[in-house]
Amino acid sequence: MLIIGIAGGTGCGKTTVVNQIINELPKDEVGVISQDSYYKDTSHLTYEERVKINFDHPKAIDFDLLKKHLLELKEGKTIQQPVYSFAAHNRTKDTINTHPRKVIIVEGILILSNPEIREMADIKIFVHADSDERLIRRIKRDISERGRDIEEVLDRYKKTLKPMHEQFIEPMKEYADIIIPNNKYNTVAVDIVRTIINERIS
Repeated sequence: MLIIGIAGGTGCGKTTVVNQIINELPKDEVGVISQDSYYKDTSHLTYEERVKINFDHPKAIDFDLLKKHLLELKEGKTIQQPVYSFAAHNRTKDTINTHPRKVIIVEGILILSNPEIREMADIKIFVHADSDERLIRRIKRDISERGRDIEEVLDRYKKTLKPMHEQFIEPMKEYADIIIPNNKYNTVAVDIVRTIINERIS
């Protein structure tokens, strides 16, 4: 099993790159695991307490469970990937039946910040986008998809997103095998990734 780690700041276009890679491979050969599914369970906290959590800090991620699941997939086992609700700031009771595949893409802003997960990744990709462009994308997504208001999004960007990006995300570029500038469709970079994948799994 080939593990591809895809990181980059919020709103950088990781999902676009993931979809581009998926589209280049047979559907039954690739699976995706999202870091967002592995936010720690916060059921023991009130909603008001959950809202105050810094979800852009590595401590908010259950990397132990993610590592356990990746190891199980490598062993050929099926896992129950958690489902996270951004509205409730907590995991739901649902899970996603995730089967082993030849290629597993693990994507999320903090994926490369964890040394153990980084070590497990056969290919490490960092998606780069201009900070203004990332902020615009984040505002649009949080308002339309996550029920946030503009003041909440901007306040969070200023207090946590930006400083966490500078501390934990941007420095991870140095560990990346490939850096993809994603202000536009990057055919060459995706072709390189596809070639590497095909060489490894053929």
